[in-house]
Amino acid sequence: METVSVIVPCFNEQETIPIYIKEMNKVMETLSDYPFEIVFIDDGSNDRTLDCIKSIHQKDGRYHYLSFSRNFGKEAAIYAGLQNVKGDYVAIMDVDLQDPPSLLVDMLHILKTEDIDNVATRRSTRKGESMIRSFLSRCFYKFINVISSVQIVNGARDFRLMKRSMVNAILMMSERNRFSKGLFEWVGFKTHWIEFENIQRSSGQTKWSLKQLFFYSLEGISSFSVQPLFLAFLLCGLLFSICIISIFYSFSISLFFLLNAFQFLCMGILGYYISKMYIEIKHRPIYIVKERSEENE
Repeated sequence: METVSVIVPCFNEQETIPIYIKEMNKVMETLSDYPFEIVFIDDGSNDRTLDCIKSIHQKDGRYHYLSFSRNFGKEAAIYAGLQNVKGDYVAIMDVDLQDPPSLLVDMLHILKTEDIDNVATRRSTRKGESMIRSFLSRCFYKFINVISSVQIVNGARDFRLMKRSMVNAILMMSERNRFSKGLFEWVGFKTHWIEFENIQRSSGQTKWSLKQLFFYSLEGISSFSVQPLFLAFLLCGLLFSICIISIFYSFSISLFFLLNAFQFLCMGILGYYISKMYIEIKHRPIYIVKERSEENE
């Protein structure tokens, strides 16, 4: 019998977990012909998230958990989930109900009846999101799709349901600097997209600050494009040409400072890529599991 696994990354979500459980139980009742395993990945929470998950696991064996030794980030949580689930169909979704569990019913039906490997979701609107977040998000998707050969759908969510073959392909890529939205597209496979309007969190506040989103966007750009390095090369060539010309002509002091700024920019771009290489070659584990549900059975 085909099984369904659901990966649910969690970081300080003690308020949202009980609400999520109620909605997920409704889905499993609707899809009662399919055995489910729901795996919570506790990403080093410092509230009662792990206690909530443990309590749920004791009452319902379909719910499992992995608990990290510290906060390794959502990307590490997704990877840990993919490594540890066993289902023929694997879903990734947030616990705050911004990814509606009820969509899993339609997603599984589409995956079973159409010649596709992956049902993914995207937000058709950003209603309720701040203007600055919406603007920066649109800029990011436009920019990365210009400089990268991997095209990422605007508004794409991590929420998706995949066949085992696609999951196995993703697991073949074990890099430390991960950007799952890009990895999902890079491996290929046929994708069906479902759109839904932006949904506010069921409880609590978002864990993603603008600073974190900025560095996450840099992660995506550096993971799937070397165009910034090419840009740095062009800028260095331009600076060299200007320096040669300046030997014969007099330039203002402001131009001197501008040239130095460009040089530091190029050094910064090169340094960022080198730092990513440094992290990769150390081969440290992507995550460390402190505790798992199977150990307490």
